[in-house]
Amino acid sequence: MKDSLGKEILSWILDIGIVIVAVLLITTFVFQKTSVIGQSMEPTLHNGDHVIIDKISYRFTSPKQYDIVVFPYKKKPSQSYIKRIIGLPGDEVNIKDGQVYINGEKLEEKYDLIDEGKMGNRDYPLIVPEGEYFVMGDNRNHSSDSRYSDVGTINREDIIGKAGLRIWPLKDFGFVK
Repeated sequence: MKDSLGKEILSWILDIGIVIVAVLLITTFVFQKTSVIGQSMEPTLHNGDHVIIDKISYRFTSPKQYDIVVFPYKKKPSQSYIKRIIGLPGDEVNIKDGQVYINGEKLEEKYDLIDEGKMGNRDYPLIVPEGEYFVMGDNRNHSSDSRYSDVGTINREDIIGKAGLRIWPLKDFGFVK
């Protein structure tokens, strides 16, 4: 009787240990939950939205234009930013008359024009360095992004992952576009 109880307890401990290791591996290498703070990604994502980040895709493929990515804020690495990739390595980014231009072509966007005072503190046109990405929030006039030197272009190695699935609020549950 004591022997079978000991085996049962050991079995439970082993099962719990396996679950803990699996959860740690998945959250370290595959998926991570993050919360959106602020209005910089409206109308796509809203303050308080909870999003699952795909951390594995970029191990096999490169980030693409318009992907929504998560990366640490340079001045406060414990804080993550979530923004949309606008310019790829080698692209020429220009912002003029409230519009964004990539390699001389105006981006056809549904977002508001950028207010004159929200152009950032970078010089344009700007060539995105190799291995880096130019990111912007969808709410162009309320976003701290690559237009500002404190954020700057984002190094490929600093990208934590790609926004994949919005899990909260439940009424907006679904894949992030």
